[in-house]
Amino acid sequence: MSSKPMCKGVIFDMDGVLIDSHPIHKKVWAQFLASLNKQVTEEELDFVLEGRKREEILRHFLGDLSAELVTEYGKRKNMIYEETSSELKTICGVEEFLGALESAGIPMAVATSASFVRARNTLAALGILPRFAAVVTGNDVVNGKPDPEVFVRAAERLNQVHQDLLVVEDAVSGVMAAKSAGMKCLGIAADGRSEKLRAAGADRVIPNYREFGLLQIQQLF
Repeated sequence: MSSKPMCKGVIFDMDGVLIDSHPIHKKVWAQFLASLNKQVTEEELDFVLEGRKREEILRHFLGDLSAELVTEYGKRKNMIYEETSSELKTICGVEEFLGALESAGIPMAVATSASFVRARNTLAALGILPRFAAVVTGNDVVNGKPDPEVFVRAAERLNQVHQDLLVVEDAVSGVMAAKSAGMKCLGIAADGRSEKLRAAGADRVIPNYREFGLLQIQQLF
């Protein structure tokens, strides 16, 4: 008789999942693009929230760029981001949620399209970096979400099979990537995007972590 499947690891996206960074993220991109005389609307800026790698975002707004320009523009954008990073805070209930997972011995990883420098600095500044056994960033993969590569790399570092892992995501492309990897997916949506995440394949969608714990995780498996 086979045993009931259990969650043996949780992989978190970063922006909008661990960190309430979306408003700042959009503001920084708008400021950076304006410095290049590129004006964009609020709706157009929603593209930066879809889990894309930085080079994809740059080329989306600025067209075909050389690798050298991608690197230079990335550094300039990061400098603007660093100036606003003190405004960052964690998503409601996330620290208690991470603590419960840690106490239960469930390993955790971060899988984000953000750069290595931004991801590590942000997680460290908020005091949650030590909780994660692995941090996989946009620098570690060739293909961005919705390709599952970033989650596959995280699973390898956690040394767990895909069907035993839960991904926590807030973007349609991230949900698609998680399901493509054969993992369970919990959606985080506090701004009316719940239906989009469900349509993309999320197994459950919640507004924040306040009333979600270990029991609810295991019920997904």
